[in-house]
Amino acid sequence: MVFLYCILRSMMKSLKFNLISTLLISFCLILAACGVTKQEMGMNINLAGKQRMLTQKMSKEILLIAKGINVTENQNHLHQTAILFNQTIIGLFNGDSDLGLVKIENPHIVQQLNRVAELWKGFRENVDTVLTGNTSTAVLNKTAQQNMPLLREMNKVVKMYERRSRSNLEPSMGVTINLAGKQRMLTQKMTKELLLVAIGIEPAANQARLKKTMFQFERTLAGLLDGDAELGLPGTFEPAIHAQLMLVKKLWNRYKPILTKSKVSQADLVTASQLNLPLLKEMDKAVQMYVDSVK
Repeated sequence: MVFLYCILRSMMKSLKFNLISTLLISFCLILAACGVTKQEMGMNINLAGKQRMLTQKMSKEILLIAKGINVTENQNHLHQTAILFNQTIIGLFNGDSDLGLVKIENPHIVQQLNRVAELWKGFRENVDTVLTGNTSTAVLNKTAQQNMPLLREMNKVVKMYERRSRSNLEPSMGVTINLAGKQRMLTQKMTKELLLVAIGIEPAANQARLKKTMFQFERTLAGLLDGDAELGLPGTFEPAIHAQLMLVKKLWNRYKPILTKSKVSQADLVTASQLNLPLLKEMDKAVQMYVDSVK
């Protein structure tokens, strides 16, 4: 920054810049001083990515409540998940020091966040309705219909952050944080899809979606571990992160058999509700390790 300032001062003296030129240079210096660090951009990608997961976690919790599985516990989880989603969307708009989010004044990102906020307003009505004790078929159908548009629009935000990060992060690290973060979402999405099949909401379509989600999760996990050129993943060579991913793989191997059953019982759903959270938790640790590794 000092070097840039000295060069600009020298140019001003030698070329006798006029007032307009001086103002332009000052503006450039201000922009440079307000730049986003690698660590800050990594955190924004991380938490924007986590929002994708929260859309699916809320949907899953609504369906667990509807199935009568640990109702009070899942009502509390749903309430807290909604609060976190709301806090994070506000933080992405305005910055949030508690969450570690910085405000990025990119008009395209802001416009996309506005789309997410509008969809969230509609989806939150389902959350509030379920928390009052209403788990009618109409509410569950609305949840099934509205969660994916919210997820898709949130995913667009993440991709925009990833593209924006290329001036801050190595491209492969931006992709890695994005796709590792997406794994968190997939743990919740596949559980949601399992529950939709069990409840009888578009069972054939959701069974097909479940298979696709499982495939995505497995392929990305393999790519994070060993690399996948098509996905843009270089592989993980940091021993601690690699070990964490191996723990995720171990948990996945415990969970997968339930998801591949042709018919699931209520007991299977209870087991699924228990196994998906450790998988999510350990995957989240891996994402944070990637973020912390950014220098």
